[in-house]
Amino acid sequence: MLVSRVRMPDGRSESDLLIREGRIAEIAPTGTLAAPGQAIVEDGAGALALPGMVDAHCHIDKTLWGRAWVPHSAGAVLADRIANGERRRDELGLPDGGAMRALLRQMAASGTTLARTHTDVDPEIGLAGIERVAAATTELKGVIDVEQVAFPQGGLLTRPGTAELIEEALQRGMVQCVGGIDPAALERDSARHLDLVFDLAATYGAKIDVHLHERGTLGAHTMELVIDRTRSYGLQGRVVLSHAVAITEVDRLQAERIAAGLAELRISLTTATVYNTPVLPILDLERQGVNVGAGNDGVRDLWGPYGSGDMLDRTFHLAYRSGFRTDERIASAFDVAVSGGAIALGREPARIEVGAPADLFLVDAATIGEAVAARPTRRLVLKRGVVVARDGRVVADEAFADAL
Repeated sequence: MLVSRVRMPDGRSESDLLIREGRIAEIAPTGTLAAPGQAIVEDGAGALALPGMVDAHCHIDKTLWGRAWVPHSAGAVLADRIANGERRRDELGLPDGGAMRALLRQMAASGTTLARTHTDVDPEIGLAGIERVAAATTELKGVIDVEQVAFPQGGLLTRPGTAELIEEALQRGMVQCVGGIDPAALERDSARHLDLVFDLAATYGAKIDVHLHERGTLGAHTMELVIDRTRSYGLQGRVVLSHAVAITEVDRLQAERIAAGLAELRISLTTATVYNTPVLPILDLERQGVNVGAGNDGVRDLWGPYGSGDMLDRTFHLAYRSGFRTDERIASAFDVAVSGGAIALGREPARIEVGAPADLFLVDAATIGEAVAARPTRRLVLKRGVVVARDGRVVADEAFADAL
């Protein structure tokens, strides 16, 4: 494919991109590249070309996207939301394959090319959620890559049988990532919870992603326990802490010690920048060598009525709440939603450069700053060099199936 007349992410130079075998093969000034004989030609018409975004933390199994409005019914604390979600999922037929596919299409049409979703596992639902998510994501293979985390939403220790189900999912190759949640605040036994999570990951060669809602010194202590176990188990670069706002709530020396450990062991953080939770200081963490990704978290589900599935919109919230005003600062927030997320998932980041995966989108904006501030409709989205969405809508299934 030859994508002509696009501007590079710096917003200045206009170029043509030649894509071959799913990667960017050549970049040259507009008009200097000739399309090979059988090449598809797409006219970028001066649009800004940006690398595909990564939703590094979402819960598509919970979504009600595309369905009739369901008023929010959960209480204000975490335990209320967990209980409400489990109580109502049978009533509402969750996980709903149609809602999941609709949300994934919305995500892809918005320029997201890779996502990590946390799927509930517990004795009541068993592995049905994992199976339904797998069915939905398989139907959209080639449009958006989705990685599942076996997520013990209600706890591992407090819900006997959950750990065995997660182990079964790992044995059967259904998931590649073990989830955890609030080892102290929810489970009341940080050491046992984390030992179980790390043992499963080490045994089955899996990655780890722990929801850490714990605040202040409690959450910071859990972060230090995760650092210690990552080192002792040799799982450098395979561990993520989601939310992890405790690092913003402790004294400077402890925060710096934690950041040093995270950087040394390549433990990533992910942020969803939701509601009134603190915002991770992405510039400070970057200076300390800590990788940060971003995600939508829940999108229109029983945990909350908000969300669009659009990572450019999520980047807007991250930049806005961080107080970023210059194009340079806004671009740093965008990079969290691109390379930060990819690194957190152990993937190669998309870039608009020769040799990089051709996961990209075109948008009518002068710079990344304008794209994030205005969030215009994505004109074109490519996944591995194939057009998967145009003008904000995923192309017909048969069109991309034939192209893959």
